[in-house]
This record gives sequence, C-alpha cells and structure tokens, in this order.
Amino acid sequence: MKEIRVGFLMSYDYKLLKNSIPLVYKEADSITIALDENLRTWSGGNFEIDDSFFLWLKSFDAENKISIYKDNFYDPDLNAMENEVKERKMLASKMGIGNWLIQIDSDEYFVDFKQFTDELRLRNKYLNNPEKNQIQIAGYYVNLYKYTEDGILYVSEARNQKFATNYPSYATGRNTNKQVIYIPSLVIHECLSRSEEEIRTKFSNWGHSHQVDIETFLSKWRNINQSNYKDFENLFYLEPEKWKKLSFVKGRSIPEISRNLDYNELRPSRSYLLSKNFGQWFKFLFR
Repeated sequence: MKEIRVGFLMSYDYKLLKNSIPLVYKEADSITIALDENLRTWSGGNFEIDDSFFLWLKSFDAENKISIYKDNFYDPDLNAMENEVKERKMLASKMGIGNWLIQIDSDEYFVDFKQFTDELRLRNKYLNNPEKNQIQIAGYYVNLYKYTEDGILYVSEARNQKFATNYPSYATGRNTNKQVIYIPSLVIHECLSRSEEEIRTKFSNWGHSHQVDIETFLSKWRNINQSNYKDFENLFYLEPEKWKKLSFVKGRSIPEISRNLDYNELRPSRSYLLSKNFGQWFKFLFR
C-alpha cells in the first residue's frame, strides 16, 4: 500500500493516451485504464478503438505496469456527469484505496510528474486512515485553446484542477468537496486544441454535455486567430469569465509547445499557494 496508482479513462480520444501515459509511466507503481465494455460514452454515444492502439500499449508497457479494466460504466438513467462520477468511483475502487489515487484524462500531460509524486509522498500520513482524513491534491492546468499557423493559443492564467485523492468520494468529476492541498505542478491540457469535429464530439459526450451551448461557443472559437486573439476575452465554455484572455506560444506538437511555454510565468507563486492552503485548512478545521 501507499503506492502511486494512476488511472486513465479511455474513450473517443484514446489516441491521446500515447502522449499522456509515457509522461507518468516511470513514477507510477501501477496504471489502470478504464474502458467501457460496450464502448459507450457517458452520454450513451458509441466509439471505436483501433486494434493498433492495444499493440502499441503492449509494446510500450515494458515493466508490466498497465492493466485494462473493462466494465459497464454507462447507465441510461443517469446524466453524463453522473455517469462520469460512477466510472471514476469504480475505477478508483479497482485501483485500491490506501494508495494515492491519481486520475488523469487522456488529454492531460504532466510537465513534471516526479515533482507531483514527490509532493504526494511528503503527505503519506493521509493514507493511514483515508476515509476519516479525506484530502484532494490539486495542480494547475495550462489550457490549450486553438492551433494557429505558427503555434497555439492558450489560456493566459493557469487554473487549478484536482488530480489525486486518498479517498475517492467524488461528487462532480474528480472533486470530492473535501479539503484541497494546492501544489505547484503544471499539466498541459489539450482541451480545445482540436478540430471543430473533435470539439463537437467532446462536448456531446463528456460529463458537462448537458451544460454546454455548443453552437454559441463554436461561433466565437471559429473567429479567433493568431492576429486577433487579444481582442477577445471571457472564453470558457461553462462560465466564460473564468478564462479571461489568451496568450500565444510557438509550436506544432505537444513536446515543442511544452519546451516553449514559460512555466515560471504560469506557475502560481509560493505565497499564493500558502494563502490558498491556509484558507482550505481553516475552512475544514472544524468539520
């Protein structure tokens, strides 16, 4: 026990796992990939997986760390978010409570996974009685918005996201509504840096499918380019003001983009994290 256990969700964008899995493989004690046995999304849509992906997975897994967990994760009586929570809880149970449970989506790329796991191990005391000492560990997203001719547009301010917990009482996505510890780990999120067709597929099948006005969002997304991006603001697809503005970085691939990003500018300051963590500690002090 007290291992670093990583879970991935495998669906319509499974090919992106070829980017995300290698970034965490070395530091993970085990990796479990959840795959709906009927190849259905949280909204009940169908997807296909090319056999070549499984061949790649087998050849990549030199240390036999990876297992595929197939089950029925779709319930027609639940909405997409409820099905997401169902799958995340089932996956976490399979991974094994008593360990650090890290769930990563296929389009999330850790910049320095060792730094993240080192931070977790400093807090192994939370694994002794996890149900009574529930905690969440959050890093920070660098949200990619749209590819341009010379590079990519991304959201200027990194946003926090929960990635790990000691006890998976998920309520919404990966959020357990328990105390959060914020750490300075960055994750590149290939959120909207896709084709219009791929964005439509994502918005129609993920946990927030019932909350997104696809056409309104896409009408704005189409019009933004490398020349005019500074003229646009309030760009998030749920609560627009959460993504105030965009920045630009050169790069035509995730590795190149990762090399060119200014992480010192994106990473939250130590004083900011201290303030956030003190606030969380005080909020949950008497709960």
